[in-house]
Amino acid sequence: MKRSTLETRRQAVSAIICDYPGGRDCAAPRLGLNLKQFDNHAYQNAGSRPLSDEQLHLLEQEAGTHHLPDYLCALYGGVFVPLADPESLDNLDLYSRALDVSAKRGMVDSIIEMALKDGVISSIEIRQILSAHRAYVAARHEEVAAVIILHQE
Repeated sequence: MKRSTLETRRQAVSAIICDYPGGRDCAAPRLGLNLKQFDNHAYQNAGSRPLSDEQLHLLEQEAGTHHLPDYLCALYGGVFVPLADPESLDNLDLYSRALDVSAKRGMVDSIIEMALKDGVISSIEIRQILSAHRAYVAARHEEVAAVIILHQE
């Protein structure tokens, strides 16, 4: 899935909700909230406290996403790299990861090429390049870690 860099916690929460199977209509009961309560907490309306990190983690675990850690890591200039599950690793998985890494590197190079066509890299293009580069670095680190996990003694 292609998503631009999430610049605020609110954007991360919105991305989590959008990517949750069934959206907010299914996320609310999963957290034991009615839809109005969920909206108030998710978007901090009516003085409501925000959804907790634990609640967001639960939704992301079920959706297979990691928007909140991506946002937090980017806030500190880093990247989030999920560790591979040793039980699910095999050579086919490693090949799939290698293809993913290659595609992400190609995306970085493509964005740089397009940005350089006019000879100047704008602030928007910088954000796009760095966002794609973070995705590439995370994918490469995940690939290397998976190789190590699969082939360690």
